[in-house]
Amino acid sequence: MSIYTRLLRRLATTAIIAALPFGASAAEKTLTIYTYESFISEWGPGAKVAEAFEKTCGCDVNYVGVADGVELLTRLKLEGDQSKADIVLGLDTNLVAEAKATGFFAPHGLDTAALKVPGGFSDDAFVPYDYGHFAVIYDTETLKNPPRSLKELVEGDPSQKIVIEDPRTSTPGLGLLLWVKSVYGDEAAAAWAKLKDRVLTVTPGWSEAYGLFTKGEAPMVLSYTTSPAYHMVAENTERYQAAPFSEGHYIQIEVAGVTKNAKEPEVAKKFLAFMTSPEFQSIIPTTNWMMPVAATKDPLPDAFGKLVNPQKTFLMSSEEVAANRKAWIDEWLAAMSEN
Repeated sequence: MSIYTRLLRRLATTAIIAALPFGASAAEKTLTIYTYESFISEWGPGAKVAEAFEKTCGCDVNYVGVADGVELLTRLKLEGDQSKADIVLGLDTNLVAEAKATGFFAPHGLDTAALKVPGGFSDDAFVPYDYGHFAVIYDTETLKNPPRSLKELVEGDPSQKIVIEDPRTSTPGLGLLLWVKSVYGDEAAAAWAKLKDRVLTVTPGWSEAYGLFTKGEAPMVLSYTTSPAYHMVAENTERYQAAPFSEGHYIQIEVAGVTKNAKEPEVAKKFLAFMTSPEFQSIIPTTNWMMPVAATKDPLPDAFGKLVNPQKTFLMSSEEVAANRKAWIDEWLAAMSEN
């Protein structure tokens, strides 16, 4: 049974929101980290990160998981000053301006100049910890001629289905929305109206979408260029591959920040610094299956050298996304609901 099948079964029997404590010490301090569910899944980086950090902080790490990254911001807005989060881990740069506008986040005070992400990223409240380009992942055993551009995806055979994520709840879903907008501009609504016939279903988050894909429900899924590395390293198969798109690929840079109401602000800032360490960065590639932003203790597995390397990267400013996200989601909803 694959890890994705186990994950899907777990999702079917547990609540979307769950608090997961790690560590069994009697430490007086507890660091509460809000994050997305795949980060704290049985195969994700959460447990290893907690174990490594607890050795240095004299604290216990407590994770609170939601389905996906966009829901992190939604939950913070709902909780307001009553939020128990010390750290929010799993927003991305598309949401930074909107997250800062809430007033919930404190300056981190760290020097992040040495961190490297395509296009560069620097912010006084959020620290990047990994990145990856969005991609259509396809099953080579069931799809011999995958789309080689966003245009081919939009205009291709409706019988060849894809699973995508909801931009209202999911950062990959939002990433696809922005990718389509970056390529199609004012014609994005028409592109979605064509693409909807290829969409098998829209899931709340990445975990559900990828689980359906690996169960064979559809030959394609919206994921990351790095996703095939998991299958090559953990399953010793090259069955699942990313389709290189001629227009380019939209990038996701994941970030974390300290909340202003953090009960353990110093421990929280220490965790942000820990995220940029070789120990944390070494955990990310083969658990979160994303690219590191800083030096790792060990070289990346050979599989990472076989991945699609986008020749063009799309990334909108977080201010542009904040100003237009609602309107673009409304456009998506209207197009996807047309008969």
